[in-house]
Amino acid sequence: MELRVAAYAVITDQDGRMLLPHWHVSGTAKGWTLPGGGLDPGEDPADGVVREVFEESGYQAEVQELLGIDNFIIPGERRIHPSERGTPLQNLRIIYRARVTGGSLTVEPEGSTDDVRWFSHPEIDALHRVSLVDVGRRFAGLLTDAAR
Repeated sequence: MELRVAAYAVITDQDGRMLLPHWHVSGTAKGWTLPGGGLDPGEDPADGVVREVFEESGYQAEVQELLGIDNFIIPGERRIHPSERGTPLQNLRIIYRARVTGGSLTVEPEGSTDDVRWFSHPEIDALHRVSLVDVGRRFAGLLTDAAR
């Protein structure tokens, strides 16, 4: 089994909308997600999430608090890249609450995301999104199990 450690942010604006980038890796692997991603070797998770938020959205961010850590395992047969199939992947996803401190909304050039927008919670409910979005909403107290 391989291990991937990543850090993500739940970021809301003054109107309660959430910042979500659109992740895409191939024709079938795509969806709206939390800003964030894999940590570089030796990188502090809080620094990594700030870096990723900037790369994916153009915003500078400040980490406010740790919301939780999620463990997600992708079975080997569900891995995206053919060279990785057969090897399960354990994803440890560190999720923070963060806030925008500067910058301007910018789509990541040539990265793993191809769009970024602010969404209200009813809009999020209607999106094709990865499970991480609802994990982050739940950790942040923005989504209860009864509401899903």
